[in-house]
Amino acid sequence: MKIFLKTEDEIDLMRQANQLVGKTLGELGKHIKPGVTTLQLDRIADEFIRDHGAVPTFKGFPNPYGGPFPASICTSVNDVVVHGVPNEETILKDGDIISIDCGTLLNGFNGDSCYTFCVGEVSEELRQLLKTTKEALYLGIENAVAGKHLGDISSAVQDHCEAQGYGIVRELTGHGIGREMHEDPQVPNYGRRGNGVMLKAGMCLAIEPMVTMGDRAIWMDQDRWTIRTQDGKPAAHFEHTIAVRRGKAEILSSFEEAESIEGQV
Repeated sequence: MKIFLKTEDEIDLMRQANQLVGKTLGELGKHIKPGVTTLQLDRIADEFIRDHGAVPTFKGFPNPYGGPFPASICTSVNDVVVHGVPNEETILKDGDIISIDCGTLLNGFNGDSCYTFCVGEVSEELRQLLKTTKEALYLGIENAVAGKHLGDISSAVQDHCEAQGYGIVRELTGHGIGREMHEDPQVPNYGRRGNGVMLKAGMCLAIEPMVTMGDRAIWMDQDRWTIRTQDGKPAAHFEHTIAVRRGKAEILSSFEEAESIEGQV
């Protein structure tokens, strides 16, 4: 395992890449409504990212199980947990939820964040799933402090979600991030306090709870990308990129734009 600590100049560049991801998610939020296809959203994101001088990191991202990722964002609707591939056939409808995972490469550094949006009028049950998942993300971030351990982040996420009766996906994790999209260490969403790597100031992590309404078991579609819940129940996914500090983590990405579109701010 090789963990790269970032300098203040590098963290500043990562902040710029991540702020662009936040702006992209906000731009996409304006277009999320019944009747829109996930491919339309992908085209909007691709153009927006490139117009701001960056490259969509996900496009062409290698897959150990098959071909490279064909799109600029992941669009995961309802029972799709992560890595949903945008296409013309998936048309958003009232009551859906859609997780949009977005990555940018700007000035040599990566941004990575995900937000789960409501499409039209969504059930209270689904809203509660989204609320709990987002709360778990911030509880994890509260534990991303120099001197603590990775297990403190993982345990905070797991305890909050399982206490509400939700499942925590175990096969997929958060990760270190910097010049590469995926760096060491892995950041699981389950674990024990005090376990794992000790956190140091300058570590940059993508923390991303993936939470299921029902059982945590998942399976992969034939496209070798799309990950779904085995029981067909919905899943939510929120992600921030953060810098570990002494005392309090710094969130480099932003939900402000996405939340303002949803009328939550």
